[in-house]
Amino acid sequence: MTGFAGNVRRATDAMRDLFPPTPLLRNAFLSERFGAEIWLKREDLSPVRSYKIRGAFNAISKHLAAHPDQDSFVCASAGNHAQGVAYVCRHLNRHGTIFMPVTTPKQKIAKTQVFGGDAIEIRLVGDYFDDTLAAAQAFCATSGAHFLSPFDDLDVMEGQASVAVELIEQLGSAPDRLVLPVGGGGLSSGVTAYLAGIGAPTRLKLVEPAGGASLSAALKAGEPFTLPRVDNFVDGAAVARIGDAPFKVLRQTDPGDVLIAPENRICVTIQEMLNIEGIVLEPAGALTIDALVDLGAVIQGQTIVCVTSGGNFDFERLPEVAERAMRYRGVKKYFILRLPQRPGALKDFLALLGPDQDIARFEYLKKSARNFGSVLIGIESGAPESFDTLFAQMTERGFAYRDITEDEVLAEFMI
Repeated sequence: MTGFAGNVRRATDAMRDLFPPTPLLRNAFLSERFGAEIWLKREDLSPVRSYKIRGAFNAISKHLAAHPDQDSFVCASAGNHAQGVAYVCRHLNRHGTIFMPVTTPKQKIAKTQVFGGDAIEIRLVGDYFDDTLAAAQAFCATSGAHFLSPFDDLDVMEGQASVAVELIEQLGSAPDRLVLPVGGGGLSSGVTAYLAGIGAPTRLKLVEPAGGASLSAALKAGEPFTLPRVDNFVDGAAVARIGDAPFKVLRQTDPGDVLIAPENRICVTIQEMLNIEGIVLEPAGALTIDALVDLGAVIQGQTIVCVTSGGNFDFERLPEVAERAMRYRGVKKYFILRLPQRPGALKDFLALLGPDQDIARFEYLKKSARNFGSVLIGIESGAPESFDTLFAQMTERGFAYRDITEDEVLAEFMI
């Protein structure tokens, strides 16, 4: 056993003063679907509904062991890291200052305050996270408070790796495969280092969202690489740049072991787990389950553990999740129709719709020419194949149109 693995075990033991091991539960629905023994390590059932409490606890505890007089800690986060820091500060009776962007949803602010109580102060600074981070670090420089990184820190990595200690003890042996989400890399690097340190034969599969695949970019570049654009839908896992410390561990990862999950497909998984299993998962928390589709027949007959990393889901996002899920399944499409400006033109178009097709949105955009006008139309259908028939009939009748369902630029402004 390496020194890192020993530190992880000690961190795991220390956490028992804070919370019991999160459950490892076999999921019958997923096991039957994929022909494997699928177990879920339910980090969404931790005290703060994510694994982030582990890294925060270990980082704060180890700093206090070296600096017992330290009474102030700081983090910059709009999500699970903030809640973990808040909970630990309250437990250890230390003051925490949580910097959040001004745009942080009220639900997250309120929940963080509940976890931290009187032990924390929340400061809303900046429209973007970079501004928030700069304000937090400037505060530390002048106040003497200790800054807590969400993932780019060895102590955080040790704390997150306690997930692996628990699941192996609960399962009774190391699983054939372990599926982990990747954001900044704290969890994945910590678990990777721990499994290597104990000589476990488990094969790792790492999953990151398509709109924030920072590990894949770093592996390609050979070093941490800052993505020029990030889709923040999978907040918590959509990170522009993987941490330097985590990448030192993950740089030997086979790119074939890194899976990319499309955001809209993740929404289908969120819906399935909520409607079928009654499990509430945030987008990042659903990453590993969503990736089972990509593993397919490879995992049949094997024992697989998926880490469901978080359940901090804001139910105000349900309409967006439903919308994205329908677009992924191909049962909802948006297109711009060039409609002739003559009596009966709209009626002619409506006559093309099938019995299982409904207009979900209809909006005149502008009169694009003297005799034509542009219309934004959203249509829901009972089956994706029916759109082929509709579009063929539209072309036959001379209706000019453009499908913008998957056009990121136009969809961002118009849908």
